[in-house]
Amino acid sequence: MESINRTAIELVDEALDFAGELDVVGYELDNGATVVDFGIDAAGGVEAGLLLAEIQTAGLANLRTRMGEVAGAPRQYVELSTDHPAIALLCSQKAGWELAFDSGFEGLGSGPARALVGQEAEFERVGYYDSSEFATLTVESTTLPTEEVAEHVADLAEVEAEGVFLPAYATGSTAGSVATAARAAELAVFRLLELGYEPTDVLHASGAAPMAPATRDEDLAMGRTNDALAYGGEVHLQVARDDDRFDQIVSTAREEYGTPFVEVFEDADWDFYEVDERVFAPAKVTVDVVDGPVYTVGETDEELLAESFGYR
Repeated sequence: MESINRTAIELVDEALDFAGELDVVGYELDNGATVVDFGIDAAGGVEAGLLLAEIQTAGLANLRTRMGEVAGAPRQYVELSTDHPAIALLCSQKAGWELAFDSGFEGLGSGPARALVGQEAEFERVGYYDSSEFATLTVESTTLPTEEVAEHVADLAEVEAEGVFLPAYATGSTAGSVATAARAAELAVFRLLELGYEPTDVLHASGAAPMAPATRDEDLAMGRTNDALAYGGEVHLQVARDDDRFDQIVSTAREEYGTPFVEVFEDADWDFYEVDERVFAPAKVTVDVVDGPVYTVGETDEELLAESFGYR
């Protein structure tokens, strides 16, 4: 397989080539790194969000929107499908890189640059590590990445600063709502990994979740986007091997089920890393075992979503 950082660069180039149409803004930092603003100061719409999610999965997933309903009201859904779930979702899309600096910058990194570092447990489990002169890390933050962030990424990824590309967005931006809704399948595959299931035995993953309403209130955005996944996210997995723990991969398996994420985060003093990872799970999953049974577990809760989204 070609380097996922190299394939992601082609998508970043597409964003820069069509920056005006996408309402994104690209610029070069003093150290030569490139930042692409998808939704911090830039407007970044739905198409920008789809391209952002495609960058996060290094071009190994198909993404689109469709119309659906939440509590009887029309709502856009984001759909993702991939034949490479272990690499696209666990080794690239997963938000596993914490960015925190004495200067005050805070953010969360996802994307193929993680595979250049490979320090998280999923890389050993999948057996995939990347090598490239380019590093693409999408940054979820309320402020744009600085030279300090780019140098940090360059050092850990072992590339020159000029080879660092940082697509950036706020959680509550339109692009952020789209990219987060695209994570339903990733959450299911990660839960399987946590349960001890071999990630390479997941052959295909498809997921869909509603787009949360955009908001500049980042606390509200964190609640809404996670509610969209935990109470509206639906996933189909094709797997190679049966298991008796598939019922544990959905949000209904957690004690906090039925509690809006705003309250979950409040209880953790808004420290993302103090929240039990098991709460991040899709609402409903079908697991299709090749030459075996088909399981459907979990349920959606559209009434909770309607309240979370502020429906009147």
